[in-house]
Amino acid sequence: MKEVGQILELEASKVTPQGIYLINEEHEEILLPNKYIPADLKLGDMIEVFVYTDSEDRPIATTLDPKVKLNTCAFLKCLDVNQYGAFFDWGMEKDLMVPFSEQFLRVTAGKRYLVYLYLDKVTSRLVGTTKMGRFIRQNKVEIKAGDQVDLLVSGETEIGYKVIVNNKHYGMVFKNEVFQKIEIGDKLSGFLQRVRKDDKMDITLNSSSLSDVEVLANKIFERLLKEGGKLNFSDKSAPEVIYKEFQVSKKAFRRAAGMLYKERKIVITPEDITLVK
Repeated sequence: MKEVGQILELEASKVTPQGIYLINEEHEEILLPNKYIPADLKLGDMIEVFVYTDSEDRPIATTLDPKVKLNTCAFLKCLDVNQYGAFFDWGMEKDLMVPFSEQFLRVTAGKRYLVYLYLDKVTSRLVGTTKMGRFIRQNKVEIKAGDQVDLLVSGETEIGYKVIVNNKHYGMVFKNEVFQKIEIGDKLSGFLQRVRKDDKMDITLNSSSLSDVEVLANKIFERLLKEGGKLNFSDKSAPEVIYKEFQVSKKAFRRAAGMLYKERKIVITPEDITLVK
């Protein structure tokens, strides 16, 4: 069931001794147990619920607020470790399991870890993992320079703070741009400065630090990604050609293209611009 792991608004459809069945767009029924039913809920009403799986792996609805949703990550506290794996508090009655095979490093009960929630397609179960790299790296970049983003601080290095951007990408906030106290686990708002060659992102907490040339450079880079890595014009092209494509002057375009060239992201010839492979 595609709804598993998500917060949805569903219609109350049928009353049973166990609770009220809610119905989705595919007319599939999901039980909302009696203990979660609001006193004023009537048949035909819409109610916002979180859909997960019970102890028998059946989809079930709840009005409890999860600490992490499908394809997102959050810092969660490990409650217990046994022969099967580790169990985390994620706001549900049934604890979230992180099998040993999904632990980057063995976890310890009582400590907090960054956990990513995914749906196992074989078992249809919600599973936690601290090995989130394979999920993060497969996410397509759909934001551009200057866009406001949500951040989760996941670590600290000598040069800055590692962040998870919009629950989808790896990013870095450099310390020379930080003028506030930041701790691991903090949730912040920031702005995308640039996307690096490895798809990791440079993030700023101050929108005014984005220069016009940086914004244009990112637009050129995004255009290259969309066009299969090649543009059939360059900084040597006629000004009217450049203006038609980016609505900027040739001088501005050359500065932005030069920035990408210095970062070794592109190759420039008199006829075209291509991404470095």
